[in-house]
Amino acid sequence: MRSARVGLGELGRRVSAARAEAEARGETFYQGASRVHLAAFPPRERWDDWVELSSRAWPRREEHHYMLVPATCFNCESACGLLAYVDRDTGQVRKFEGNPEHPGSRGRNCAKGPATINQVTDPDRILYPLKRAGARGGGQWERVSWDSVLDTLAARIRKALVEQRQNEIMVHIGRPGEDGFTERVLASWGVDGHNSHTNVCSAGGRTGFQFWMGIDRPSPDHAHAKVIYLISAHLESGHYFNPHAQRITEGRANGAKVIVVDTRLSNTATHADYWLSPRPGSEAAINLAIANHLIQTHGYDREFVRRWWNWAEYLEECHPDVAVTFENFESVLAGLYAEFSFEFAAAESGIGADVLAEVAGVVAGAGTRFACHAWRSAAAGNLGGWQVSRTLFLISALLGAVGTEGGTFPNAWNKFVPRPIYVPSHPGVWQDLSWPLEYPLAQNELSFLLPHFLKDGRGRLDTYFIRVYNPVWTNPDGLSWMEVLRDPELVGCFVALTPTWSESAFFADYVLPMGHGPERHDTHSYEQYDGQWVGFRQPVRRAARERMGETVTDTRQVNPGEVWEENEFWIELSWRIDPDGTLGIRRYYESPDRPGSKLTVDEYYGWMFSHSVPGLPERAAAEGLSPLEWMRRYGAFEISSGQGALHAREVPAAELSDVQVSPLGRVYTGTAAVAGPNIVPMGAPEPDSDGRRAVGVLVDGVVRRGFPTPSGRLEFWSSTLAGWGWPEQALPGYIRSHVHPSRLAEDQVVLLSTFRLPTQIHTRSANAKWLDELAHTNPVWIHPSDAARFGVRRTGDLVRVSTDIGYFVAKAWITEGIRPGVVACSHHMGRWRLDGGPRGAGGMMATVDLAQDDSEWAMSRRSAAGAYRSADPDTQRIWWSDTGVHQNLTFGVHPDPISGMHCWHQAVRVSPAAAGDQHGDIVADTGKAREVYREWLALTRPAGHVSPDGTRRPRWLMRPLKPSQAAFALPQAEAARPEAGATRPEDGE
Repeated sequence: MRSARVGLGELGRRVSAARAEAEARGETFYQGASRVHLAAFPPRERWDDWVELSSRAWPRREEHHYMLVPATCFNCESACGLLAYVDRDTGQVRKFEGNPEHPGSRGRNCAKGPATINQVTDPDRILYPLKRAGARGGGQWERVSWDSVLDTLAARIRKALVEQRQNEIMVHIGRPGEDGFTERVLASWGVDGHNSHTNVCSAGGRTGFQFWMGIDRPSPDHAHAKVIYLISAHLESGHYFNPHAQRITEGRANGAKVIVVDTRLSNTATHADYWLSPRPGSEAAINLAIANHLIQTHGYDREFVRRWWNWAEYLEECHPDVAVTFENFESVLAGLYAEFSFEFAAAESGIGADVLAEVAGVVAGAGTRFACHAWRSAAAGNLGGWQVSRTLFLISALLGAVGTEGGTFPNAWNKFVPRPIYVPSHPGVWQDLSWPLEYPLAQNELSFLLPHFLKDGRGRLDTYFIRVYNPVWTNPDGLSWMEVLRDPELVGCFVALTPTWSESAFFADYVLPMGHGPERHDTHSYEQYDGQWVGFRQPVRRAARERMGETVTDTRQVNPGEVWEENEFWIELSWRIDPDGTLGIRRYYESPDRPGSKLTVDEYYGWMFSHSVPGLPERAAAEGLSPLEWMRRYGAFEISSGQGALHAREVPAAELSDVQVSPLGRVYTGTAAVAGPNIVPMGAPEPDSDGRRAVGVLVDGVVRRGFPTPSGRLEFWSSTLAGWGWPEQALPGYIRSHVHPSRLAEDQVVLLSTFRLPTQIHTRSANAKWLDELAHTNPVWIHPSDAARFGVRRTGDLVRVSTDIGYFVAKAWITEGIRPGVVACSHHMGRWRLDGGPRGAGGMMATVDLAQDDSEWAMSRRSAAGAYRSADPDTQRIWWSDTGVHQNLTFGVHPDPISGMHCWHQAVRVSPAAAGDQHGDIVADTGKAREVYREWLALTRPAGHVSPDGTRRPRWLMRPLKPSQAAFALPQAEAARPEAGATRPEDGE
């Protein structure tokens, strides 16, 4: 299927022409990152006193004087720049608009940025520390002091550390919004307690990229591409929506073709030159058909493949009878993918072979200007979904479109993480609840399996924090989470760090109010174009007061109520855990200039910006500012642009002392012995077991930087997959999904549950009234042919969607925007609260009854969301009551045995609602959920069976908060298991 091209490209050309004409007239353009006409943004010279006229006072002239303070949006991972308009008379924030000094977003924002003001002024937000006053989930709370909370938590954590129960402490983070601060806190405690949401988000996409290039995310140069290839609705509802949307628009204005592979007709697909709507899970087959076309027609970049693929290693290991020459490799390559014809891909995907051939021709014409991206959707939905991104990057690697203008970069080249003042050592323990032996190649923590691991008796948690995370609502099988969180034997103390109520916070022991984006400090940097920048999130009211001469030493002095920021909270908690320094923690939180005194956030970021951001001290000095003052004033700093192909840079001779070169060209320096298990700071390049450090790769006689893979090259063949029990998946390939047509019963269809709405933010947008009005429900998308087959007569009819562990009842939306045999339901909606508990998000949370009969749970609506009285008169204007259904409660866990990604797609049965069914009804059986968990666990190949070197996991793979080298060793009992593969289960494909 193909859509007609619409007018965004023409709009871009008109903007460019208007800019050129204005410049020809001598008009000035904004000199910041936005590079647009001055009329679009307040000039930064006037940010201290920006005057606007009140529209409501017209025709009377009424001036409003604002101080404009930069901040960063926290409503997705784009981290777009914002300007807070702080009223100079009252000190209150009146609105948020774009920051033209931000090199990523360049002054533009999507709807989520300005809606930050809704979150800050939310009448239902939590303003004071609260302690549970009854049973967990009972809805009774009492206000307590920060001192009492800190003393209680510090005592618990100190006791656990002294008793060497480090693995009973865990901090579970959803949206980080910062570059490693919390990880370093845990490392300073000696705890491997970082957990994340990545394996319900993006681990599948990351895995495919990491096995290729040693870096887990792509960074496409959309603006200069000839072809932009997107798998899923990446542009408008994936990461980097706004910064990427701008650059895709620029690319289209310059003639780029856009190809979107997405089963659902997304907003992105409506703007594509080619929209391909495949059967779910067949995306890798399409990629391989395109790759095969490039191979068979010799449309690939031979020199790039020869220089930068690990083809020689592949031939040596897999074709020992073939001479190791590039010509022989080409012959082998031609046979490897010959089966992936357009006809094969058409049979798998349901897309015509002629359409696939046409798309392949467009891709072939891109050359090195092929920009691609895949993130959630197919990579997150399917068993083996990680092969979607691995096969996608195969196309880039064939074209040589890696690190090229208009190509795709490893994200680390377009991201900058400044080094902080203190870098704690790697913790000497291993958290099996997050990194179990069954998943040695998992991209990130097996977070969504935590309830099952606790029920298995694998451990318990003494103190469990959640931060920007709502596990009961976000994860599959949320009622198993609720069962665990209600059990003090499994979770001793549950702490929710949150500014808003959530389904999970209702069951916490402590609810601690942390600041929204413009009420906290963070640094961040994300891949959005071929350049590097660092952004600075800050409490804007604090920054405004300090600019006017006041002294602020604690964000609680300026935030509403007793809302704190996490940096200061973690510093204070760590100080109280180790008040006398005997645990070795306190030294990481001492002031460098005031020995014995606590480190302040000004000192922390002041040191970082002065010592770790190249070019910033000089730029600040030119304006008579310190680096910290410069970042507080402008909010972001571009470090470099036009990075280019870093892998091809020569390694300076000064770095090549005591060189060793492997037979395949990997270059190491020295034999730098490791003095102890914790000697290497977090994030530093680590030596291998022999103490060598990889510094490059020998390419045609020259030592070049290469890639951070075991071979130093792009790994077409993964020695890691082959060596860790998965040799049949070591090449980019096609794994038939668990929802492949051959695995569905005749009356089953596929449910897509991963798609996002561009104006919602997982769980945190329920407290943003503007966004709620834009999107507040999640009907089930059904093709007209399926509606007729199911007996669904019209849009709005209730349907029952049955899964392996239960069912949910929702409204139907009959549309041709979904392919037959597939239904879809957005995951954003269905917020709920138990009767008698806090209001939560009044405009989006329905009040429910939740009944339990042994392992079967049933949820029904007691009352819908609607208008109510509050400090905000707009809450009386809420006109909607349909807030969707919480479908995730009815999903069993589906962990991919390699990536660890939860495979979101569900095989379901759809029928008209039964008698007595009401919209929003949910039934789920946690006993059946345990059976599903065990079925998927059986697909794994545990480290004890497959580890080639007696370790739990390959050390080179990325891992947040990586433990010490000694902690990687398999437990003795596991190391004594049979040799690799001895009990390997079949993978079925």
